[in-house]
Amino acid sequence: MSNEVLLVSKTTLNEMKEYYKSHLKPNTPPGSLFAAKKGAVNITAYKSGKVLFQGNNSTNEVTIWKAKGEITKKKPKVKSVDSSLPNGFSDWSVLGSDEVGTGSYFGPLTVVAAYVDRSQFELLRELGVRDSKEMTDKEICRVAKDLVTFLPYSLLNVMPEKYNHIQPTMTQGKMKAVLHNQALHHVLTKIAPITPEAILIDQFELPTTYFKHIQDQTVQVKENVYFQTKGESHHLAVAAASIIARYAFLTGLEDLTKEAGTKIPSGAGSNVDLVAAKLLKRGGVSLLNKYVKLHFANTEKAKKIAGYK
Repeated sequence: MSNEVLLVSKTTLNEMKEYYKSHLKPNTPPGSLFAAKKGAVNITAYKSGKVLFQGNNSTNEVTIWKAKGEITKKKPKVKSVDSSLPNGFSDWSVLGSDEVGTGSYFGPLTVVAAYVDRSQFELLRELGVRDSKEMTDKEICRVAKDLVTFLPYSLLNVMPEKYNHIQPTMTQGKMKAVLHNQALHHVLTKIAPITPEAILIDQFELPTTYFKHIQDQTVQVKENVYFQTKGESHHLAVAAASIIARYAFLTGLEDLTKEAGTKIPSGAGSNVDLVAAKLLKRGGVSLLNKYVKLHFANTEKAKKIAGYK
């Protein structure tokens, strides 16, 4: 899918809004002036003067306005971070992966892999892709909904009941490694014959341990794989994967909240013990099994609060 960003004046923005008035969408993203869909092309104009064109025929649509604007090339400042990655790695076309939910008592374990071609960097930055830890949940949901419309990605969401079925015979570290490997393989299959310049996994264990964990897998993604802590600070591919994963995790919590009829929180602090205790009183461990990762120490704390034996 072709994506381009055009920078235009306020006058041209108004001209564009008039031009696309019969194609306007009823809802617009935060900070935008208007959003429209003309055929297969989505057009989103921001008050900053930047206009995003997304779709297979976006280049043709941009041509209409190119004389009145310029293709944006300016890159935002990037935080300086220590890295063992090759020089210029952040400018490569990369398949990145990250996981969410490993430290949360409630909710799923979510792993996402996403491929970002260098031609999409400006678009991702304009959409607001950055370290998800610096974003609010509202921002994450908004950006993720845009990303999943055009980025090749794979999302593996292991809800608590399935997690608890697997966990007694597989450590969480191995589970994460297997999921990363599967997600990466899925995306490589989707984008073939395109080959990423590199694969970057947000490092959660030593590379030697990771490869040991996946050695029993039928398909093992091992070629040109790099590992880096805080991977989202080193490449937009990992940042995008992290945002999509966080969005899926939050959606999982929402689904569990609706099912339980009570607010299901994230994290593993004392507040989650109280919620778990309520569920224990209502339906015992068999009910709790549907909402939490049972091997966490929070289970025993919740049992004490609930007086459960």
